[in-house]
Amino acid sequence: MKLLGYIALILGIGAIVALVIYQGAGDVADALATVGWGLILVVVIRIIPIVIDGAAWRILFDHSHRPRMADVQWARWIGESVNTLLPALQIGSALVRTRLMLMRGVPGRVAGATVVVDLTISTLTQLLFTLVGIGFLLSHYGENNIAKGAGAGVVLGLLLVLLFFAFQQRGMFSWLVNIVARVSKGRDWVNAVGGAEALDKAIRDIYRRKRILALNATGQMLAWTIGAFEIWLALYFMGYEISVGDAMLLESLILAVRASAFFVPGALGIQEGAFVLLGAVIGLSPEVALALSLIKRFRELVIGVPGLLVWQFTEGRQMIRYRKTKHKKLVDNSEEKNTSP
Repeated sequence: MKLLGYIALILGIGAIVALVIYQGAGDVADALATVGWGLILVVVIRIIPIVIDGAAWRILFDHSHRPRMADVQWARWIGESVNTLLPALQIGSALVRTRLMLMRGVPGRVAGATVVVDLTISTLTQLLFTLVGIGFLLSHYGENNIAKGAGAGVVLGLLLVLLFFAFQQRGMFSWLVNIVARVSKGRDWVNAVGGAEALDKAIRDIYRRKRILALNATGQMLAWTIGAFEIWLALYFMGYEISVGDAMLLESLILAVRASAFFVPGALGIQEGAFVLLGAVIGLSPEVALALSLIKRFRELVIGVPGLLVWQFTEGRQMIRYRKTKHKKLVDNSEEKNTSP
């Protein structure tokens, strides 16, 4: 899998380079240059949905185990970094967020359950957001071919989400525990969250709290919508004023493309091609659409790279603590044996 990820990464970078050369490096550079200090605002705007997502996730914790907002936002930032820069779909991000909450003292079953439910609602709200984009596409441009493909993807996605939800209600992790155990460190994760049965029960308990589910879904839908403002703002600084509907169209369908290209790190190359295709629908030239995609890449790197570095530092520090604790136990056991009669 790592080899395939590296191959996809190389091909994605090659696709970006090829697109830039094909569209004209000079034209793309000129389009990027027009943004100027607006790049800073684009990065700041992206932070807002991340914070909202973190707050929406925190709502799912019960009051007795609810972590500090700072800890949740820390884990959400690192999860965002993993999700945007590594070929892990949202599963890798979910595992990382669970582990980070465990480090902050949250019981495993609680952390794991909130992440699973948050992931389920996140996928559902993204599909609904994509439907909004398809609606704008059909009502304003009548682009049936793209709409049909996106619509088919949404229908398939909804079926998978419903199937995932049904499995959760029937004790999915208890059923899958033997399968998960075959995956590297799979059993370790299940044990860390308190066992499959405890995790399944915690998940069902969250689904019984309809109000917090509605609040979480509302927060996530708001975060998706604000993400569209990032596109509008970037184009505004580039000298192009588009409608809110066009911005939502681009953002929602690009998100759908990225989700389908989970096997490619950061959807490199695929996102750029999608921007050129969808940008043409709303009247953007290829070089402007490509520059817009590169602006999003810049934002992902500015937010994501520090997040990955912090994650690695955190894991390294945790490993050092674990080894020190293990060494101390060995020394204590050795001394106890030596002093025993």
